[in-house]
This record gives sequence, structure tokens and C-alpha cells, in this order.
Amino acid sequence: MSLMQHDTATSTPESAPAASADAMARPVAQAPADKPVLIGLDRTELAEALAGIGVPERQLRMRVAQLWHWLYVRGASDFADMTNIAKDLRAKMAEAFSIRRPEMVSEQISSDGTRKWLFRFPPRGAGRPVEIETVYIPEEGRGTLCVSSQVGCTLTCTFCHTGTQRLVRNLTAEEILAQILVARDRLGDFPKGETPAGAAVPSEGRLVTNIVMMGMGEPLYNFDNVKKALLIASDGEGLSLSKRRITLSTSGVVPMIERTGAEIGCMLAISLHAVRDELRNELVPINKKWNIAELLDACRAYPGLNNARRITFEYVMLNGVNDSLADARELVRLLKGIPAKINLIPFNPWPGSPYECSDWEQIEAFAEVVNRAGYASPIRTPRGRDIFAACGQLKSESERMRARDRAAAETAAAAS
Repeated sequence: MSLMQHDTATSTPESAPAASADAMARPVAQAPADKPVLIGLDRTELAEALAGIGVPERQLRMRVAQLWHWLYVRGASDFADMTNIAKDLRAKMAEAFSIRRPEMVSEQISSDGTRKWLFRFPPRGAGRPVEIETVYIPEEGRGTLCVSSQVGCTLTCTFCHTGTQRLVRNLTAEEILAQILVARDRLGDFPKGETPAGAAVPSEGRLVTNIVMMGMGEPLYNFDNVKKALLIASDGEGLSLSKRRITLSTSGVVPMIERTGAEIGCMLAISLHAVRDELRNELVPINKKWNIAELLDACRAYPGLNNARRITFEYVMLNGVNDSLADARELVRLLKGIPAKINLIPFNPWPGSPYECSDWEQIEAFAEVVNRAGYASPIRTPRGRDIFAACGQLKSESERMRARDRAAAETAAAAS
């Protein structure tokens, strides 16, 4: 879906400069497929699960609170670590349930410190195990985790690498939360955790400070699971991420935008990328269903919108396509009256992409127009390009390998 889709590979992409590959310091155990996983359950569901293994009703509230604390404050992935819970109950939970992390296939580290993880999850109706990518972007004073919501995508945005991978299935709330938990594990962001030597992370405080639902997939086409995961992520007695530090990016699923504000309460980002319906129909085909006017009307009505809670409009800079100064002026006109900021994103190329990034001088001239109109429009310096972890580059490695094989076969056939 959105622009932060990245690309994880077990080896360095052929077209990219070499990046350091971090040998996994700690093996990540795969959750047993035959046990229900407690990660991602809300408190009511956890109580039901514990009642099912014989926990007395009078103890349920206390046991749920203990379990919630261990899962989301302490980051436990083994029941044996829950030392304030009786051994016999720990044994019962271990026999009935799993809290282990998903399988991590690979971890790549860019020369700029960006990290990309490739996760493998059970089929869950897909016919075979599925893979997704998650990216950690360290910056001064913050660490942003770009989280995926689907395996593949249905939206076929023409500038986005993930859009070339067909949708396989939605991720569950557990699988969405697992990306956050493993990132915090790997970075040493839980109590008693150890940050890898030399890791690029904020110098103090939390290491994962912000969550952006901008990875693989369209979050609003998986609303229930995304909502459940984000409400757990923002729970004050658990992961405790401020809703102002959680941003959900949509390509424009208009009917779900109001529900996002009312039921999740997170920040909103819109993958806009064009100021005319004719062009946006091509770049972001969902525009044929809900056009720019309908999308902006939904933005104006977003619950909680004000100058302190602005909507971010993402705009990828494509050379000769959407980057004229006339486009910049029309963008300003369209957003008039909406508390907003504009995120200008230099296009990140990928194999077979039909576009080129705008010239830097043109990007700066475009930014000057929107800045003069009062919109904060930082130009995002591309991060993680050398490991295909930059905006618009995400794709599961198995799908990438199949694409390489198809391209090689076509080349061989053409040469014969």
C-alpha cells in the first residue's frame, strides 16, 4: 500500500551496494502452529482463555493483569519468565498456549542504520507460510517502526513495489503486534534488554518511539485486526505508545476514515500523490472508487482533527509526472482549510519501476511553494535504499525471488 513498503532479502539485493547483515545474536523461536497464541487477545479474550484452563473466576482479573504486564511491559516470550505467577499455572499456560515470537528469516542493516526484518508466519488459509517485512528507521531523538498489515496488496499503485505483489491474506492482530515486540526485542527496548553494539538508536528513552502503519498492505482493508493491535499498542498499562505517536496511512478507503478516528484515535496519513483525478486514477487506482474530492471531504470530517493533530499528506515526487510548480499550487489549493502537513517523498526506484525521482532542485522548488502556504513539508531523505527498505520498496523475499526467476526465464527465452 503506502510509501513505506520496504524490501527484505536474505541476501543483499543485486542492484544495491553492500549493506551489513547482522547475524542473529539470539535465535528467535517460532510459535508452535498447534497452540492458540495469547498475543493480540484483548483482556476479555485473555480472561476467557484462562478460564478455559481452570483459572477460578475470582482470580481472572488479577491473572489477566499479570499476563498483560509480562507480555507488553516486560516483553516475556516464555511463560517460565513470569516469576510472580505460580509454577503450576505457568505450566498449564505453557501446555495450552503460546507466546513465542514468529520466525525471523533475516535481518538486514543499512549503511545509514535502518534495519529491515523478514518475518514468516503460518499459512492460516494461504496454502503455505507467508512472509512480510518490517522496517526500523532511527533518527535523531526518535525511532520509527514501519509495520505491515497485509501479505501483499490489492491496490496496485504504480509507483509502489509492494503493489506488484498480489494480496495473499490479512495479518492477524497477533502478527501485527509481533512486529513491534520483535523489534523491541532486537533493539533491547524491553527491561533488561541489551541494545546491539553500534546500533543506530535514539540516545535516550525508548528506542521504538513511533509506529507507522505504512508497510505492506492497506490497513483500512484489514480494519478489525489493525484496530485491535493498535489499541493494545496504545494501552497505558502495556506497550503504552501515545496515539499521537501512532500514524495510520491509507490510500483513501473513504468509508473507513471516520471509524479510524472515532475507534482508534491515531494520527492519519493520506497517500495522495496527485492533485488531479485523471493522474491519481493512474498512480493510485483506488481513486476510481473514491475520488480526490470525496477523500478530502472525509479528511475534513476526521474526528479530533485540529492544528495540534494534523493530517499528513504523503506525496511521492515523480520526475515529469506530478512535480510541476502548478501541481504544488493546486496541492495548496486543495488542502485549504484542512489542518495538514505535507510529506514530500523522493521516489525510491525498484527493479522494473516505470518512474524516475524528480530532480532535487525541482523537489526543493515544490517544497518552497507549499512551505510559503504554511504547510510543514519536510523532504524525507531516503533511508535504507541499499537494502530496499525505503518508501515504496517493500515486498516479501519469496515473491521477489519468483519475480527474479520469471525475469531470468523471459530473458533466456528472448535470447534463444
